[in-house]
Amino acid sequence: MLHINISGEILVLTRMYSRERGRRMHSEHESVEHGSAKPGLRYSVSDWDTSNKQISDTAEHRRHMSHMTRQEGRALRNETTSKTNWDKSDSSRRLSDRIWDISRWRETLESCIQEVEKEMDALTLGKEETERALTATAVPLEVTVECLTLREGRRGNELVSDPVEAQLKKEVEMIDGAQRVFQQGIDKAFEQLCLLQVSRQQLTHDLQNKIEAQDIDLSCLSITVTSPKISLKPNPLRIPIGSTTPQQWEQFSQYNVDRAQEEMQASLQLREDMSVTRVQNELDAQRIATVFAIRKRTHHLEQARNETQWQMKSSQDEISDMERDIRSLEDDLQAKMAPLKLVHTRLENRTKRPGVDLCRDEVQYGLVDEANQLEATILALKQKLAQAQYALQALQLHQAHMEEDLSHKKDALFLEQRSLETRGRLASAAFTDVSSGAVVPLTNSSGRHNLELA
Repeated sequence: MLHINISGEILVLTRMYSRERGRRMHSEHESVEHGSAKPGLRYSVSDWDTSNKQISDTAEHRRHMSHMTRQEGRALRNETTSKTNWDKSDSSRRLSDRIWDISRWRETLESCIQEVEKEMDALTLGKEETERALTATAVPLEVTVECLTLREGRRGNELVSDPVEAQLKKEVEMIDGAQRVFQQGIDKAFEQLCLLQVSRQQLTHDLQNKIEAQDIDLSCLSITVTSPKISLKPNPLRIPIGSTTPQQWEQFSQYNVDRAQEEMQASLQLREDMSVTRVQNELDAQRIATVFAIRKRTHHLEQARNETQWQMKSSQDEISDMERDIRSLEDDLQAKMAPLKLVHTRLENRTKRPGVDLCRDEVQYGLVDEANQLEATILALKQKLAQAQYALQALQLHQAHMEEDLSHKKDALFLEQRSLETRGRLASAAFTDVSSGAVVPLTNSSGRHNLELA
């Protein structure tokens, strides 16, 4: 804004000077044409005053312009000095922040590498343990099949898919696929170890780059304007080939960490699956789980049987009470007929009164109210009697249904107890045979026994 004002004032002065010079030249030209030229050009007093004022104004303006220029120069020097110091401080701060970011990622990468190595050791142990446990799969399959066959004898709504059936079927599936599941776990463990090794190599390479970059930034942070090694460089603002953005830099390390964590999570899940499969295929643990489910189901059946017996007794008592109430309702309904006949007879007889004595007096109103009340009472009793008879019929039908259900529950309870006895007897012998089995070292599906990683 200051430069614009100064330029405008200079333009005004230039135009004033040009107009004054033109006026003077025009006057001299007219004098020459009329032959009245004089030896010297004379000015008027007003022109003289104007010239003096212009000189003073111009001098004052020049001083003002010089003062403004000096002030601007001082402000520019202060501003550039502050800006330079601020930029240098900001660059140092950014270098410190960058070094901190690298340190943070160094710690993350180092921690991740240690976790990967621990997971590799754990997975190797899990693989070896699975190989040893692969031979411990000899199970008394006939016990589970016999229990399932016995439980097929349940009838009615007792033939349910309960936890006992789920446990028995689960055990059958374990016995049938134990060898295959263990072999697959060993093969997957070998492949997962290879993937973990690749992730560890990527993390190690990224960590080495971070260490080198941090050393360079620390060196840049340590130098100052007084350092002897600073100098002007050719084209320092160039973008080196292969440069990345901060987002790409962070995404690269984050990708390596995420991939390593995914591989470790996959390894952890694989170890859990191998461990769970191994524990599930240890028939002693499965026998305990199945026996527990059978005992729990037996207890539930006993509770259901007792509950049904109690409900039958309560329903039988309710049936007896309902039958008594129905008889009482019928007796009460029959007892209401005599009063109704009485009030009807009185009303009918009073219609025979002669002349003006056929009056709708208080007696007439009372008899009408009594008749209406009796008819409403009889109607209510009939409705309640119908409801009671319907409820009695429903109770009797449900009582018959509960008797049938109780018979089914007793049969199911007998079968559960027999299954429990059969399983306890046969499982003991089967597990004695399994415990005497020898462990045979195994290889993976490709024939490789030991994992060799660089």
